[in-house]
Amino acid sequence: MLGNRNVLYLIIGALIVALGVLGYNLYQTKKEPEGLQINVGPNGLKIQNK
Repeated sequence: MLGNRNVLYLIIGALIVALGVLGYNLYQTKKEPEGLQINVGPNGLKIQNK
């Protein structure tokens, strides 16, 4: 019985770590890049310093 409980805690811990990693990855992809940004569009060339 004690072994089953330890496996359950291990699975829950692994899921929490996986959610943390996925959340951090999502945050990094949504964050705006820092530095110089160059955009070419219908209005011409736009250079922004972030």
